[in-house]
Amino acid sequence: MAIWLDKDSKVIVQGMTGATGMKHTKLMLGDGTNVVGGVNPRKAGQKVDFDGTEVPVFGTVKEAIEATGANVSVIFVPEKFTKDAVVEAIDAEIPLAVVITEGIAVHDSASFWAYAGKKGNKTRIIGPNCPGIITPGQSNVGIIPGDITKPGRIGLVSKSGTLTYQMMYELREIGFSTAVGIGGDPIIGTTHIDALAAFEADPETDLIVMIGEIGGDAEERAADFIAKNVTKPVVGYVAGFTAPEGKTMGHAGAIVSGSSGTAQAKKEALEAAGVKVGKTPTETAKLAREILGG
Repeated sequence: MAIWLDKDSKVIVQGMTGATGMKHTKLMLGDGTNVVGGVNPRKAGQKVDFDGTEVPVFGTVKEAIEATGANVSVIFVPEKFTKDAVVEAIDAEIPLAVVITEGIAVHDSASFWAYAGKKGNKTRIIGPNCPGIITPGQSNVGIIPGDITKPGRIGLVSKSGTLTYQMMYELREIGFSTAVGIGGDPIIGTTHIDALAAFEADPETDLIVMIGEIGGDAEERAADFIAKNVTKPVVGYVAGFTAPEGKTMGHAGAIVSGSSGTAQAKKEALEAAGVKVGKTPTETAKLAREILGG
């Protein structure tokens, strides 16, 4: 089992013909992802050869869906065009849009997030500024390295890209059902809570690892959700224990003031909900191993 992405997912790449899109389409295909098309209105009708696999280019997301039955789009479009690309995916009602692009204006993210809601939330957005989603051995959409873990029974949801990779590697001997990098921007589509609910409902996920960051209250809200709705064991890590007070930190733009938004405050909220929280990623992986008897 997996959440949101599996071997049957049909993936299109918005921005496939750009340098970044080309690079990661090749890697996704190498991981077994079923990439069925790219989208670029200026190159519609062309085909791109990836080591013997020809991928057609369509003018619009709607055309790509009609021709291929695609149900996932991954977006590698420059930040000034990303809003339009996401809106196009929402208008086409693709079930899942994974927005990799970083540096998107918060106003643009707020705009397409609100637009998805206005359209009935038929499109799940993951990101922006995220590494994507991987169901090891089945499909990999985004920029997560496909060779650092294996299929298994841990579900991972993370704000941080690099810590996603580290945790997957640390627990590689157990493996993952699905790993989701939700991104750390102030406004994102899919949240910790969305992923927690999906992993709770997945019969083949036995344990959930949740990685957060300082700033905001997303982790505190997730702790409240866990206490009320999650029966599976959850292990957590919050990046930023050594962050100085009052300083803006990292891509999350996280400003810590007083105790609000600090790693310690988040750790305490999660522990109060029954989550075991490590002080380092390695310690967090050790806690997960102990729970699973590894």
